[in-house]
Amino acid sequence: MCWQKWIDARDREAGNQLIEKYMPLVDYHVQRIASSLPKSVKKEDLKSLALLGLYDALEKFDPSRDLKFDTYASFRIRGAILDGLRKEDWLPRSVREKAKKIEATIEQLQQLHMRDVSAKEVAHALNISEDEVYAVMNEQFFANVLSLDERPFDDDDDQSSFTIRDERSPSPEEHILREEQIAQLANVVQQLNEKEQLVISLFYKEELTFTEIGHIMGLSTSRISQIHAKALFKMRKLIEQAI
Repeated sequence: MCWQKWIDARDREAGNQLIEKYMPLVDYHVQRIASSLPKSVKKEDLKSLALLGLYDALEKFDPSRDLKFDTYASFRIRGAILDGLRKEDWLPRSVREKAKKIEATIEQLQQLHMRDVSAKEVAHALNISEDEVYAVMNEQFFANVLSLDERPFDDDDDQSSFTIRDERSPSPEEHILREEQIAQLANVVQQLNEKEQLVISLFYKEELTFTEIGHIMGLSTSRISQIHAKALFKMRKLIEQAI
């Protein structure tokens, strides 16, 4: 009934009811993205961005397409949050400076020992905690990931199924490069230990929260967060070595 009133006449009360109905979807994506961001980024700000995405989804959703609203709205909500983060310099200057210092220390220790060094060794050299090394480097890693384009839905497409906007067709060379990147990432994940692989798979592929993963693995949420941070740190180092 709400959907019909909204679609037929953009009934404001129906719109408010739909927003309330899909608010858990907003909270879900805010929680997932916030888990990879510094504590200085307020969840309230992320929620405001997510709500813009939900409003946009309600305005542009075409029920005639063979696509569930939850799926469409998820793309819009996530896209709105990431677009908002890209436009703002959300990573504090202090974190950027710490990241540069940590990177310089890693390079110095690697040259000194002629091998890869652990986060523990880096933490000891800088007189900071190992968790801080993981947190700072992973925040910077996520900031770099945000530079990648996320394609929004193409609302002008008149086909019955949804499509992702592709402003230009990839060349054969770009397609090959993309395939190589996917293969490289898969290879990197395989080099993680069993627990790290499971956390990465459940978080990014199955889209479970740290709390849900903790229930599955019989570990606390903070422990899952720590495993996730260590896994990203390892992946970052492996990717850099492969470049």
